[in-house]
Amino acid sequence: MRRPKRQSGFTLIELIVVVTIIGILAAVAVSNVKWAQTKARESALRHDLFEMRKSIDDYYADKQKYPESLQALAQEHYLRAVPKDPITMKTDWEEVQNTPDPSDPNAVPTDPAASTDNPVPGIYDVHSQAPGNGLDGTPYKTW
Repeated sequence: MRRPKRQSGFTLIELIVVVTIIGILAAVAVSNVKWAQTKARESALRHDLFEMRKSIDDYYADKQKYPESLQALAQEHYLRAVPKDPITMKTDWEEVQNTPDPSDPNAVPTDPAASTDNPVPGIYDVHSQAPGNGLDGTPYKTW
């Protein structure tokens, strides 16, 4: 009498289960990587905005006037260079000017600390021009 040969290997069901589990784990890993990248870019954006605003304040403290542009901060060595927005990957920051709108007779400077009689021209704040919202739900343009 012959003994049946012992079959080695995996059944089709076992292979399908393993491939499905690997697919689910890969999908979770990819979503976590994208979340981590977004979080890192937002952290870099907050840091860059802080540094540029600090440089604007330092410039004002030294010269009693606001810089004409972010490029002026770099030329005067308050910044090494105008950083790229980590969200848009461009240097197209929104420079908030400290001058009233000339077409509006009731306009006042946008900087609440500035005198309405004699506003100091130049930029006093900077914002990102990135579209969309951050992970916390606030628009990047309001950071």
